[in-house]
Amino acid sequence: MNSRRNVFVTLGLVLSVSFIAAAVAAWLVSCQYSKTSFDLVNAVCREVIEQEPGSQKIVAAALKEYTEGNPDGFLEGDVLSPLGYRVTDFADIPCRQIVFFAAVGWLMGVLFFFSTFLYRNRMEDHRVRDLIAYLEQVNSGKARILSAFGEDDFSKLEDEICKTVTFLYQTKEQAVQAKNDFAENLSNIAHQIKTPITVISLISQSMKQDVNRKALEQIEKQLSRLTYLEESLLVLSRLDAGTLVLQKEETDVFTLLVLAADNLQELFLRSDTSIEIPEQGEMFISVDMDWTMEALMNLMKNCMEHNEGGTVHCSYTQNPLYTEILIWDEGEGFAKEEMPHVFERFYRGKHASAGGIGIGLALAKEIIERQNGTIRAKNKSGAGAFFEIRFYCH
Repeated sequence: MNSRRNVFVTLGLVLSVSFIAAAVAAWLVSCQYSKTSFDLVNAVCREVIEQEPGSQKIVAAALKEYTEGNPDGFLEGDVLSPLGYRVTDFADIPCRQIVFFAAVGWLMGVLFFFSTFLYRNRMEDHRVRDLIAYLEQVNSGKARILSAFGEDDFSKLEDEICKTVTFLYQTKEQAVQAKNDFAENLSNIAHQIKTPITVISLISQSMKQDVNRKALEQIEKQLSRLTYLEESLLVLSRLDAGTLVLQKEETDVFTLLVLAADNLQELFLRSDTSIEIPEQGEMFISVDMDWTMEALMNLMKNCMEHNEGGTVHCSYTQNPLYTEILIWDEGEGFAKEEMPHVFERFYRGKHASAGGIGIGLALAKEIIERQNGTIRAKNKSGAGAFFEIRFYCH
């Protein structure tokens, strides 16, 4: 439909210009033809009069009979003008008819032009009204799919409106999803906090009757768990809100891994687990050292908890595109059904440690991805859980 309308508008403009050009061309051709005829007759008559001077009256009579004579428009240096003739007397079509046809062609061209102009304005008004009606439907929440009008002057505006409306709908859906996620997180938090509070409550009741060191150790353990949960949730909330500022600086990968392992040294000794970090030369990445070290500690701790008595391995390489850090253990690895949920908040696999709360891997993923990095979890052939971290150069 739109292509037909464009053809009509184009055809109207072409006809308008054609009629106007034809009228002007007809006028110019007629004038040129008249002058040519005048010059030709003038040359013939001059030659005749020069050869026979007495024939001037005969020539004048013949010309008068042909043109009916006209005393206006004398020209200098010719024979016909003194006799009262002018250029238009020798046209096949009278001057008035030429003017008439030229005027008719001009008027038709102007008429076609204004008709096309008015039609185009009416179509543009119709398109504007359609777009306004569509925006009103969007505001009322009853937006339909904007029908395609084809390519015209409003196509780009229509595309931008569609993009904006789509973006608004996506933003709305994301806001609803964020609200649902927030409610789910609150539920998970309440569930996670409920367990240590219940344990502390039961232990405190038993302590009223018999104070013992084991009960105090249990209370300290649960309080430590609550403290870690509180700190982790605060970090995640700051990441979600975008208020956690990461101070990037050039950091050596080997130093980063060694410092992360040193902070976990007590836990490794307690679980009789060793960690292996081979030195593979200087390789630098642009990251926030403290928070990246926190992410690596969470990964190392996860490998340690599923590999007591074994060894946690680390490796790193670098190429022009990215720096890769690998961390894996010698445990059982991830169950197949757990793979899609490894980095979900508060998710705990069936082999998770009793004291875990399912937030360490999620926190590590958030920190790494905020620094132009990626992380993947899989099972290493002949070993256990395997984490692949890449920090991209650009």
